[in-house]
Amino acid sequence: MKSVIRLAIVDPNDATRAALKQLLLSIDAVWLEAECSQYEVFADIALQTQPDIALIVLDSNPDVALEAVTQIAHQLPSCNALVVSSSQEGSLILKAMRNGAKEFLSYPLLLEDFLAALDRIQQNFSQRDGDGPTRSSQVITVCGVNGGVGCTSLAINVACVLAQNERNNVAIIDLDLALGDADVWLDIIPDYTIQDVAENINRLDYALLKRSLTKHDCGAFLLPRPVNMDARPSFSSEELRRVIALLKATFTHLVIDCSKSFSPLDIAAMEASDSILLTTQLDLPCLRNVVRLLQFFDGEDSLADKVKVIVNRLGLQDTQISLSKALETIGRDVFHQIPNDYGTMVESRNNGVPLLTYAPKAKLTREIEKLSLALDSNSSVVAGGSGGVEVKQKKRLFSFLGK
Repeated sequence: MKSVIRLAIVDPNDATRAALKQLLLSIDAVWLEAECSQYEVFADIALQTQPDIALIVLDSNPDVALEAVTQIAHQLPSCNALVVSSSQEGSLILKAMRNGAKEFLSYPLLLEDFLAALDRIQQNFSQRDGDGPTRSSQVITVCGVNGGVGCTSLAINVACVLAQNERNNVAIIDLDLALGDADVWLDIIPDYTIQDVAENINRLDYALLKRSLTKHDCGAFLLPRPVNMDARPSFSSEELRRVIALLKATFTHLVIDCSKSFSPLDIAAMEASDSILLTTQLDLPCLRNVVRLLQFFDGEDSLADKVKVIVNRLGLQDTQISLSKALETIGRDVFHQIPNDYGTMVESRNNGVPLLTYAPKAKLTREIEKLSLALDSNSSVVAGGSGGVEVKQKKRLFSFLGK
């Protein structure tokens, strides 16, 4: 089932079209792909933009509008024609359905009626001949328990691996608005940032959104942090949720690199995610924060089941805490372990080349590939594969210090 439905609307009446747009823009599940004021050209616009739903308001000229319904049904069978009218005459309803309309709704359009129609139409997406089940988009958020634990390196390289699957379309969002450096890791100079997209959220269409992202040679797209640093975010959590919802209409995977502040924007991204990769190293400050953050996540119904603990830089020489003792303290399984290869990772970053290109045979690269495949619903790998570690019986907080 599609997570976001792309919709085009036609209505020559400016007032009713504006009212319907306002309703549609309030629904995260809907992306307003195109709007039109002429019935005669609407079919051409629909053929260009390929929406999932064509919303056709009949009242200005029912006969011409119904001809547009017929054109949509014949020329774009993958698009569902949904008609709206203030008239509820049986003959008009019958003619609209015969012309190919999938739903007939009354105007003024009620939100609950429209959402019910969306539910019925969404069910049809997975039943189209030859299409099979419709894939939903996955959102993966990477957050760290401390600064410098490797969140950005993990987010970038997971996204680049996911992009190697021809069935995937991957975008990276750099949500560290102050100090994010995802563009450095990929050695690209973007023309637009997440601030540009958020500020133009009500005017975005498919083409403008794609132009707002910069594509890397590996196939992944990047939406970077703002150019200028500001004391306060220039967009809200609701605007971020809208950005994520629109990106989910285009991409099969979103990988979000969060800041370390766990701000309202970071929490909003986590709430919109399917998986939260809580990244740590095996040192005392990090493990202390793992415990604190897991307690926080466990108290949030929208987050608790999404958290996956990732141990990064396993085998770092200066750590005095073993994995087994750390697990006893965490009281949670480790989803995956990433070995320490600091030299290779730094060289990869300094050259702006992802690991799969810079060091494809390195153990570090292979483990990130395993993690990526475990997260990817379009692969056959079962999550929590060989990199996972089961937890032993939980003991008191920081019990490893006495051993």
